[in-house]
Amino acid sequence: MKADEDGSVRSVLRAFDLLALFTEHRRTWAVKDLTTASGLAKTTVLRLVATCEQRGLLWTRPDGRITVGPGMLRWAQLAHTAWQLPEPVRQVLRDLALECRETVNLYVRSTSVLVCVAQQEGPLAIRHVGRVGDELPLGFGAAGRVLDGAEGAAVSHGEPEAGASSVAAPVHDGDGRLLAALAITGPSSRFGPGEVAAFTEALAAASVRISQIGLATRTE
Repeated sequence: MKADEDGSVRSVLRAFDLLALFTEHRRTWAVKDLTTASGLAKTTVLRLVATCEQRGLLWTRPDGRITVGPGMLRWAQLAHTAWQLPEPVRQVLRDLALECRETVNLYVRSTSVLVCVAQQEGPLAIRHVGRVGDELPLGFGAAGRVLDGAEGAAVSHGEPEAGASSVAAPVHDGDGRLLAALAITGPSSRFGPGEVAAFTEALAAASVRISQIGLATRTE
């Protein structure tokens, strides 16, 4: 790879890392704080912000604070449409949540992380609550272990947080390739050996149903 190509790739990665600092809990940044959080030089931050503003990904408010730009709306709508699961698959998630009375999540692998692309909350008042779009490190939790190459189902306790447990099973396509991980997550107090065995059996059946349906929403 040529030096200028390497520099261009590095700039793209830095821009993505800068965008990743904007979250629901931190929607705006002062340039000074953004520089500190990113670990980049102020001149680099200003250059990246200016570039992202040109494409509508960031926006400088009248008070000088940086926030997400209106161009993100297009990307958000595109992602929502592309990852909208077929209704039969969503029904499998609803059925599984009712059967096991715990929250059900569907994760896919994205490079070194796993991303939640669908969730069906369980019916109990005390339950696991996450969000579609949440990311976890690969190999982290039951779903992370499945997507990291674990054979069959996986179980985790104390991940993603203390007091939480999870059971996950792989979802394959028609050719046997790993597509996703289907997980049941809830308080560890409800994930004893008997419950885990029952959840594993229910997950296996649900995973087969999803594999038969497929995750594609439309033909390209």
